[in-house]
Amino acid sequence: MELEKAKEYIKEKHKNQKRKQGTPYYLHPLEVSIILKEKGLSETYQIVGLFHDLIEDTETTYEEILELTDEEIADAVKLLTKEKGYVMRDYINRIKHNEIARIVKIADRIHNLSETHLASKKFQERYIKETEEWFIDLAKDTVLEENLNKELTKIKS
Repeated sequence: MELEKAKEYIKEKHKNQKRKQGTPYYLHPLEVSIILKEKGLSETYQIVGLFHDLIEDTETTYEEILELTDEEIADAVKLLTKEKGYVMRDYINRIKHNEIARIVKIADRIHNLSETHLASKKFQERYIKETEEWFIDLAKDTVLEENLNKELTKIKS
């Protein structure tokens, strides 16, 4: 699937969804994909960035993504999907072993961190703690390590 078609696909799939701050939801995966592009990552990474919330937040299935793309992309998206009642340690351990899922999850966290100032103080504190506990290590020695640390420093100040 071409990148432009993937963008149109997520706009349609997320069309009636809004982020907590009221912005159209599709802008989030679009921003995640842009972060990946700016780091020089391939279209495969960018498409996974676009698709990372589809299974979790829409009616899209793994099979649909597989049909539209390939196994590499569909598997990464599936790994990024949090199941009901997930355990963070298990979730992180799963994605840690798939380089695409790992990098996309870090880009996702960076974008979410960049918007935490729009959330309550309580949410910000919880999100900072979760980021420090799980994502600093996940980002270690990746092209996104510096970006994650910068966003974290910004919201802590």
